[in-house]
Amino acid sequence: MTASLAILRDTTRFISRGGVFAWAGLFLLAAIVAMAAFAPLIAPYDPLAQDIVNRLLPPSSEFWLGTDSYGRDVLSRIIYGARVSLFVGLVSILVAMTLGTALGVISGYVGGRFDAFVMALVDLMLSFPSLLLGMLVAAVLGASIENLIIAIAVTEIAPFVRLARAPTLMLKEQEFVQAARSMGCTHQRIMRVHILPNLIADILVMGSLWMATAIRTEASLSFIGLGVKPPTATWGGMIREGFENILEAWWLAVFPSVFVFLTVLALNLLGDGLRDATDPKLRQRD
Repeated sequence: MTASLAILRDTTRFISRGGVFAWAGLFLLAAIVAMAAFAPLIAPYDPLAQDIVNRLLPPSSEFWLGTDSYGRDVLSRIIYGARVSLFVGLVSILVAMTLGTALGVISGYVGGRFDAFVMALVDLMLSFPSLLLGMLVAAVLGASIENLIIAIAVTEIAPFVRLARAPTLMLKEQEFVQAARSMGCTHQRIMRVHILPNLIADILVMGSLWMATAIRTEASLSFIGLGVKPPTATWGGMIREGFENILEAWWLAVFPSVFVFLTVLALNLLGDGLRDATDPKLRQRD
């Protein structure tokens, strides 16, 4: 309980350092997460229920954001689509963060040929645009939510490898690491106990920023048909359908795009605030 309160206190202090924009990002993101979590209670209609009689209706008092080409309520589908976007973004970034950080720390600590091989592989991955690499992986694996997570995670491993490797190269030469090594600590313990904790703040900041990229990539892959299969509600899939009917039903593309924008904006504001909060110059003012 005491540890949980300490984490909450430190997180609040970090966000406070980030300023009003960090708080704005946090509250906006919390609202979107709450919308997704309580979707069955908030959504006015079943997101999969079709009603051809009411197809392509504009926004009204009955259907606040209109209906799509199958008569499904757009607002309900956006609310349920938030679940897919947040779940895919969170899980894919956790996978990329875990694998990339571990590989970056090991590569920087071991050095030599292994480090050269890892960095050559990272450079190769970074030479591909992230969306193109995601398209290649998703096309090979097929369209499903599991494969979508794998495709997005693959595109985001390389930045975490670079982020973890650079400080590891410096930290492994520090006196406290040399002291731990002289006391007989194993390499695994040194990396886990003495190096990794010094990277956590930067990794979390990077994770919040790259989660926004993951959500954009998910929407892009769904837009081109490589995401979650219909009729599951996804923001990218809704935008694709909206573009197919853009001349007669503008609301189909506009409203899902607004929610993608707000989610990415919230994550970027929060990430920028956390980055400012972890600045050593700002820490010295506390």
